[in-house]
Amino acid sequence: MFIDTAEIEVRSGKGGDGMVHFRREKYVPRGGPDGGDGGRGGDVILEVRPGLSTLAAFRHTTRYIAEDGKGGGSQNRTGRSAEPLVIPVPPGTVVYDAETGDLLGDLTEAGQQLVVCRGGRGGRGNTHFKSSVNQTPRTAERGEPGEQKRLRLELKLIADIGIVGVPNAGKSTLLAALTNARPKIAAYPFTTLEPNLGVADVDEETSVVLADIPGLIEGASQGAGLGFQFLRHVQRTRVLIHLLDGLSPDPLADYAQINAEMALFDPALARKPQIVAVNKADQPEVQERWKDLKARFKKQKVDVRLISALARTGVRDLLLDAARLLAETPPPQPLPEQMPVYRPEEDPRHFEIVREGEGWRIRSKAIERAAAMTPWDQPGAVRRFQKLMERLGVDEALRQAGAQEGDSVFIGEYELEYQE
Repeated sequence: MFIDTAEIEVRSGKGGDGMVHFRREKYVPRGGPDGGDGGRGGDVILEVRPGLSTLAAFRHTTRYIAEDGKGGGSQNRTGRSAEPLVIPVPPGTVVYDAETGDLLGDLTEAGQQLVVCRGGRGGRGNTHFKSSVNQTPRTAERGEPGEQKRLRLELKLIADIGIVGVPNAGKSTLLAALTNARPKIAAYPFTTLEPNLGVADVDEETSVVLADIPGLIEGASQGAGLGFQFLRHVQRTRVLIHLLDGLSPDPLADYAQINAEMALFDPALARKPQIVAVNKADQPEVQERWKDLKARFKKQKVDVRLISALARTGVRDLLLDAARLLAETPPPQPLPEQMPVYRPEEDPRHFEIVREGEGWRIRSKAIERAAAMTPWDQPGAVRRFQKLMERLGVDEALRQAGAQEGDSVFIGEYELEYQE
């Protein structure tokens, strides 16, 4: 099954904890601290794999968690850093932050990688806390927590030439006539419910990739039918073959409608070079009205040709002309990214105190991260955290906010007790 959208949750690994340890060796009665640092947590990386063509792998597996770093060891040994978690995606995958809508990356080239979550750094061992007044520190850091995100993945097929038109215009039949693709073909609208790809040989040295984009209807740019799913695949193509149904009541109106829907969805689609062809030349009715149709299109300054995808009449010339137009078209540009939004880095001294139930909650990414990296079973580490709260002015702010002895203070997932 062709799947072109998916949402997944990813989480990088937590850094390994630093170690509290002292040198223990014969004839060395006062060995100093030698606790090692923790290893770095694993990153989460998306990587393009050319062999993939859909996002179907994400239908059943939606959570990806990288490995945590290992804790530090004695003799200043650093814990092992975790291997990155590499998630394969097909070429043409666009990655968004599902919560903010920010565009994170556009993955098109084989082997291209995007780091979506960085692993937490390892906590420092007690060696780092040695000083002239504290030569036996019993304090170490926990590893930094990993990052967590919800991602929205969209697949936009990468093809040289896209075949567009109304339902039942004969797009799948034309793709089959030009390539070795074998799409489902039948004489009723919406036979094609997913895009099909095929490779056509222009000559011994040149081949092009064609995509049969399922039929578009009025309102597709607002999502009518399966408009959004289909239109996104047209964005990657460089040249369009606009195929019209010769038996339609008004092929010229169909032509205008499809162009309007593409322009409404993305103005850049209206600027793509097109070759217009009227299909079903094997039908007597089409032959009878061809002269009138051609005159009407000419009046609109549109060059149009007559073909039969079923009888394969004129399809080779259509391919050659499309290939020539492709050669004249500038190389594809990467998808336009959203304008960068200036977000100043958070001041580590900034915090917010809000009333929560019978207690108080301190909101600050830096303070929450410091709490997560504090081993609360180590008195030295607790004192260090208390000094940090005093230095940042959190104690005074709680006092001014009305905190009373014994009130609960929430920092991240931790609950502390306020004391004067």
